[in-house]
Amino acid sequence: MTVLLCLFGFLSGITTALFGFGGGFITVPLLYALISLVWGPQSEANDVAMQIAVATSTCVMIFSASVSSQAHYRKGNLNWSIIRPFIIPISLGGIVGAFVALSVESEWIRWVFIVYLIITILDCFIRPGFMKTDSNGIQPSKGGIFADTPIGVVIGAVAAFLGVGGSVMTVPLMRRRGASMIQAAAFANPLTLPMAITGTLTYLYFALTKDIELGSGFIGMIYIKGALILIATSWLGIRFAGLLMPYLSDKRHAQSYPILLFVVLCVILAA
Repeated sequence: MTVLLCLFGFLSGITTALFGFGGGFITVPLLYALISLVWGPQSEANDVAMQIAVATSTCVMIFSASVSSQAHYRKGNLNWSIIRPFIIPISLGGIVGAFVALSVESEWIRWVFIVYLIITILDCFIRPGFMKTDSNGIQPSKGGIFADTPIGVVIGAVAAFLGVGGSVMTVPLMRRRGASMIQAAAFANPLTLPMAITGTLTYLYFALTKDIELGSGFIGMIYIKGALILIATSWLGIRFAGLLMPYLSDKRHAQSYPILLFVVLCVILAA
């Protein structure tokens, strides 16, 4: 399982840089399957396996989103005037999403995750604006901060609830505002960071106040060994993805997004 964690951490680093995924779509299904297998069906950890997977994934995103954001910033892919209105709303949404995730059964989160993946995949193909964007470049919201604030809260809440980062909503949103895939992925990373911080702190606070004790390998609901392996290998994946970016056309980049989501859907259905 350590080998799988290394492999999936490396892959999550690639998807973080190329798609802004934050690694959650890759790591949550793996961690869910790992916890269920290693600790067994009768363990306390198994009862909250999805919450552990989501909390650990959210914690890892603090590192991966920070490193990838820095890389995109150096390449000039970020536009802070587009990003800034979302930061506080996404932070607040992250707190809401984490508390909701802690109040429902683990299996419910898994099925919401599955349904959300299906909706997102279909949305990429059915609604115009994702596969091909306006050539005029990215445009800010016509509604300004009043339109972006509720969108940001929803993005943060969904991202923290599922542990997947905000990319599943921000990438399609930015694409339909005219961003290239590189820009959309670049914007997704700094927008994932505030949710990752507030979401992780919420999971830690809940575990401490509720006296949840899962064993020496955990801090709250965060699986320490898994988090450290994923952080180290995702860094390698982010560096590797930087070498791939110049050779990936916008069209192929956009086509790869729903395909990768479909692979993740198959993984979590099989978990």
